[in-house]
Amino acid sequence: MSHLDPINEFREDHRKVRDGLLDIIGSLKAKDVTRARVILGKLNTLVGPHFRYEEETLYPALRVFLGEYVDQLLEEHDGVIETARTCARLLEKETLTDKEAEEAAHAARALLVHVSNCDGLAILSERLNSEQLEELGEKFNQARKAGVPLLEWADKIRKKPS
Repeated sequence: MSHLDPINEFREDHRKVRDGLLDIIGSLKAKDVTRARVILGKLNTLVGPHFRYEEETLYPALRVFLGEYVDQLLEEHDGVIETARTCARLLEKETLTDKEAEEAAHAARALLVHVSNCDGLAILSERLNSEQLEELGEKFNQARKAGVPLLEWADKIRKKPS
């Protein structure tokens, strides 16, 4: 038994991502590319197992409530992954122009919208039975133990829906 509370862990991840994205935006405003890059690296590490858990376990479990809307969630992940790639490419540079810094900050703000929307799935998860929640906790724990960062997971492991 994992004894991991998937709903609390899910929401806590969202809080960490929210704070990280806000810190990136602040770093970009201060033109501190190095700090923004470090924060993005931490988010990449945190979000990989989170997205994996969502796509492989949570979304299929919530399909009973959401039906085909789950497909839209998967498409939204496509956009988040592309935005993260764009942000990572920009932050590989030592310095950014004002336009590049604003582009990266805009990307971080777009990711905040996903975090906010996604956190609402926790309320639906509360309707799952205890066995389902236990299974979610075990799968979340497994994804974390595997520890595959987001962009690596997206490139090498993720099964794209057809």
